[in-house]
Amino acid sequence: MAPETHQTPELGSKFPHMGTTIFTVMSALAAETGAVNLGQGFPDFACDPRLIEHVTAAMQEGLNQYPPMAGIGPLREAISAKIQTLHGRHYSAADEITVTAGATQGILTAILAIVRPGDEVMVLEPCYDSYVPNIELAGGVAVRVPLTPGSFRPDFDAIAKALSPKTRALLINSPHNPSATIWTPAEMLQLQALLNKTNAFLISDEVYEHMVFEGQTHQSVARFPDLAARSFIISSFGKTYHVTGWKVGFVAAPAALSAEFRKVHQFNVFTVNTPMQHGLARFMADPHPYLELHAFYQRKRDLFRAGLKNTRLKLLPCEGSYFQSVDISAVSDLSEADFCRWLTREIGVAAIPMSAFYSNGFDQHIVRFCFAKKDDTLHKALERLASL
Repeated sequence: MAPETHQTPELGSKFPHMGTTIFTVMSALAAETGAVNLGQGFPDFACDPRLIEHVTAAMQEGLNQYPPMAGIGPLREAISAKIQTLHGRHYSAADEITVTAGATQGILTAILAIVRPGDEVMVLEPCYDSYVPNIELAGGVAVRVPLTPGSFRPDFDAIAKALSPKTRALLINSPHNPSATIWTPAEMLQLQALLNKTNAFLISDEVYEHMVFEGQTHQSVARFPDLAARSFIISSFGKTYHVTGWKVGFVAAPAALSAEFRKVHQFNVFTVNTPMQHGLARFMADPHPYLELHAFYQRKRDLFRAGLKNTRLKLLPCEGSYFQSVDISAVSDLSEADFCRWLTREIGVAAIPMSAFYSNGFDQHIVRFCFAKKDDTLHKALERLASL
């Protein structure tokens, strides 16, 4: 009797050219070498103990079962009130705000909700590394438009030229990761005027919304009526409250957009950690933690920048976020990626190459540090960087 034969299915990767992200690579190298990890963007300090107390109380009260699909009412009400107070636009807690499993899920779900196979979605490079894979998962085509090299300001001529009848959406990010620039009111108005001539939606990644420095104001899409009417606004409690591992965020969008968003949300996540939602809702009753976050991070930014001035690294502006980019041209002729590996192994500080945020690996001799760290961590890193 002949033995049975079994055919092994051919897997066929959806992302055949994608490897391990640079963030994972550099964090692993930092751990291996004992380097100070200023690469990956997360704090190394604890959140407010009151937030832990609120979450613990919710668990002890038995609030541990499924919450409503869109998020618990008190948290959505708190989000709505915050946006109204800060930006002057009302989003209905019932129909226009959805609690998500972090901002990354919010971005993916927004893209899946509106992008159809063959649709074009514009991204402004350098950009966060999930944007393009999210577009491709939806069957869309990513159209990459570079921000102005050096200044990282939006190039509206280039954006206008890239717009086409196939443009389904545009993705923007302010404060910007990795360049730490923020969009100005004039730029937002220019974007509004440009998009008013199109049928394109806007996805606005605003996860660093409370980290804007020098007395400037975060220009949320919510402040601009014509933009808000076509937009999904994404934010992150992880970034705001120093709890990135909790993976809780939210999306605010007009009712019709939110309805489509929730159709996808209910099947790719359904809902989000219940006791953490209750804890966050209770913690938000006091606005001071997010209203004072800019001062908290501006002090860390200033400490870090003051130390970097003692090196040959050239400081780029840092208007918002918790990132500081530097030009390495006076220090090394290595590529950005090779410099980051050298810096980690030989100097003992990990950074991220700016080229990692470009699809074509565009190398400008710029690397990015994260200063969302304890002062002791920053001082330790600066002591090592002083040799440059």
